[in-house]
Order: sequence, then structure tokens, then C-alpha cells
Amino acid sequence: MRAFAAAAGVHLGALLTGRKRIERATKPVLMPLLAEYVLQRGGSRRLALALLFGCAGDTLLQADGDLPFLLGMGAFAAGHLCYLAQFAKHGRPSRRLTAAYGTAWAGTLALLWPGLDAELRVPVTLYSLLLTTMALGATRVGPRAAAGGALFLLSDTLIVSRPQQQFWIMLTYVTAQYLLVEGLLQTRAP
Repeated sequence: MRAFAAAAGVHLGALLTGRKRIERATKPVLMPLLAEYVLQRGGSRRLALALLFGCAGDTLLQADGDLPFLLGMGAFAAGHLCYLAQFAKHGRPSRRLTAAYGTAWAGTLALLWPGLDAELRVPVTLYSLLLTTMALGATRVGPRAAAGGALFLLSDTLIVSRPQQQFWIMLTYVTAQYLLVEGLLQTRAP
């Protein structure tokens, strides 16, 4: 955990100080360090795999253009599917939360829709639905995982709505992944 925390601190500091080379070098190592922590703590390989898909997404999103964006989104989608498989062991979310997350998804999509390029509308719609489903699923695990799911949702919303806010995107993302991991490690279903 110390290695992950140190790397995250260096990465966030590089974002604040505009040190692009350090920022680019540290971003791809964050999730593998967290995956190593998962395995050291006896967590599932599926949880570690979710994080490694996050690493692939992080790496792809460092490149410009629609193709790296779509491939990165695909990598994160695979990670969300891994998370959903983990959450399935923890029961079902309440109807009230399901309605709240559904409303948040529809409202956010309605706000983002006009600014999306036509070719990105369908992929972003499908990805955001999967992301919202993952965030909702995290509520089944406990408060830490629920907070992690909500922060992941916020982080990805910032990517589309405020891409220039890299510090806040990464702060919420790194915190989200950490909380999802801790929530799943501390609340294991029988």
C-alpha cells in the first residue's frame, strides 16, 4: 500500500506542478501497484484484473484521438465487468438507490449529449450505463465500496465534462479505486 500511496502522491504532485514527464511515467504504474496490494492481502485475481484493465485504460488515455479514447473506455469497461462479478456475491441494491443512480445516469447523459461528437454518442452512452451499474453495484458491498463507486462515476464524468481538470480527475479516480479495493477486501462474502 505504501508504494501505491507514494506513486499516487508523486503523480498528483506532478499534475499540480505541471511536470508532464513525471505525470506520464507515474500514471501507468498506479493500478499495478494497487493490484499487487490486492494479491498480497489475499484478494481475488478478478479484483486484481479489474485494476490491470484500469492500467490499460490509463495508458491508452494518455494518447490523443478518438481511437485511444474508445480503446481506453473499452479497457475500463472490462474492469467494470470484473467489479460487477465481485459485487454479485453481496446481494442486490435497493430500489431507491437503483432509481437514484438511474436518474443520475440519465441526467448526466442529457447534459453531456450536446457536447459529444456524433461518433462517440453510442459508445459513451453504453459505457456510462455500465459505469453507473458498477457504481450502483458497489453499494451492495458497503460504505467504502459505495463511496468508491460514486467517486469513479464522478471521475469519469469529469473526463468528459471538464477534461482540463486532470488533478481532480485523477484524485477522484485514485481514491475511487482504493475505496473499491478496501471495501471488497474488508467485506468478503462467504
